[in-house]
Amino acid sequence: MAIPYAKPALTFDEQIDQLIARGIQIGDKKLAAEQLSCISYYRLSAYWYPFRLRDGKGQVLNQMIPNTEFAEIIALYEFDHQLRILILDAIERVEVAIRTQVTYHLSHTYGAFGHTHAHNFHPQFAHSAWLTNIEDETKRSNDEFIRHYKSKYEGFPTIPLWMLTEVMSLGSLSRLYSGLKNEDKKVVSQHFGVHHKRLTDWLHTLTYIRNICAHHSRLWNRELAIRPDQVKEKEWKAPTTPRNDRIFYILLMLRHLLNATNNSHDWTVQIDQLIEPFSKEVKWRAAMGIPENWKKHPIWKV
Repeated sequence: MAIPYAKPALTFDEQIDQLIARGIQIGDKKLAAEQLSCISYYRLSAYWYPFRLRDGKGQVLNQMIPNTEFAEIIALYEFDHQLRILILDAIERVEVAIRTQVTYHLSHTYGAFGHTHAHNFHPQFAHSAWLTNIEDETKRSNDEFIRHYKSKYEGFPTIPLWMLTEVMSLGSLSRLYSGLKNEDKKVVSQHFGVHHKRLTDWLHTLTYIRNICAHHSRLWNRELAIRPDQVKEKEWKAPTTPRNDRIFYILLMLRHLLNATNNSHDWTVQIDQLIEPFSKEVKWRAAMGIPENWKKHPIWKV
């Protein structure tokens, strides 16, 4: 039966006292208060959750694993922060490359305004709804090139495809690609060395991941609500890649896609440097879906 919520708001000092009572070691209370004032108690609670004890039935308790330090929790938070930054960077590079390939192929095949004609898409694609949505996105844009087009040419918010792909969201791009005819999808997907159905699936997943990053939400150990289909090739199967609902699978996807943009090596090195200290802990590897010898993974080491 639901009960009224009656927990009071706590001062930073009270928050620290509560953390100490639950078994978290806080060396510098002043520093801890400053960190709580910047990050917030509730946001950090997601990062001390893995340190909480469980009873004999597996129920999570409020008490922490002995010797849990507040600094460890902050380090985990900062790790997740840096991971999101690197993933956003990779998604941006992949997104720009896909926009380029889609724009180049469609504009040369169907013309500057080919995207406005439903017959240029798969018959089952909800073209009218998609077009309405992207025209709304165009209206909301404050880019100078959009204002210039609106003032000089007729037909706004209908604009040429090469302008449109610069203002549409990743979600709209994902829906655009999913709505293409198979022969058009294949032209784009071949550039990235993946099957067109897989690229459709990956774009949908990456849109979800990007939204998590953009909203600064916890990612490192998240069980993905939208997950990519498991790839059938040997190098993607267990035990090499045991799970498709954890972040390591996403890192492999990005590594593969970045190979087509010539931006893979430096990004991979940065991820290696970030993950390596945490990957030494079995429980952290398991939380991220990382196999023991992850650096030697067939996809990662390419």
